Amino acid sequence: MNNINKLSAERIAAFNKWNNMEGDILIFDELTSTNIYAKELAAKGAAHGTTVIADYQTGGKGRLGRSFESPSGAGLYMSVIIRPDFDISLAPMITSAVAVAAAEAVEKLCGEEIRVKWVNDLYLNSRKICGILTEAALNPTLKKLDYAVIGIGINVRKCEFPKEIKDIATSVEAETGKITDRNVLCGEILGRLGYYIENMEKKAHLGEYRRRELLTGNYITANTGGEAVEGYAVGIDDNANLILLLSDGSEKSLVSGEANLCRIRGDNK
Repeated sequence: MNNINKLSAERIAAFNKWNNMEGDILIFDELTSTNIYAKELAAKGAAHGTTVIADYQTGGKGRLGRSFESPSGAGLYMSVIIRPDFDISLAPMITSAVAVAAAEAVEKLCGEEIRVKWVNDLYLNSRKICGILTEAALNPTLKKLDYAVIGIGINVRKCEFPKEIKDIATSVEAETGKITDRNVLCGEILGRLGYYIENMEKKAHLGEYRRRELLTGNYITANTGGEAVEGYAVGIDDNANLILLLSDGSEKSLVSGEANLCRIRGDNK
């Protein structure tokens, strides 16, 4: 009988149904950060699809310079190196594609609906279970990405979160009572990610991203590029940007940044 608590490159590969990434799966008991390690490998020429996984991170990275809590054995902490062929104009859509891939994988295993909070967080029962951090390096000569490193951190097992996030964060097990095999989850994510990256020019993930996005229909505040704005989130545009209706009746597309719910409009939760 397989030990679902032990990470295994062989088992992860067996559950990857879209095997179009030639890179190795590297597993560590402990790393400072899978993204830091993956960026070092990428700079040295690591292949498309190389995946770095740690059972425990001592300095997990979140967006905007934040830390990501990564207790031993409690989550799936992974970073994937991609070397996409698509036009650089599509690069800002990588994170939304990753969000859909991860949401679909978690949902398949836990049986509960997973929502996406623009741009990069996954929510289960109105609490955060996953964060995504994408870091890219440009090739100015070819005007394309040299590579991107995609960091995914999913809270899988029950654990004690620090007091500053315990009211916001949760885990798949805490919400569903189900024990998720991290190997299966990782393989499912890689398979879906491979598909969406290969079909980025078709924007194959966009419909699912719109369906799962939870800010749409609500009044929000956002900070993007150092500018604070607020208004009604009215949808996701064709580039996965959040469309904000401002008080003067104009619309603004938010390309990146952070947004938070102010009050609920209609029946959205």
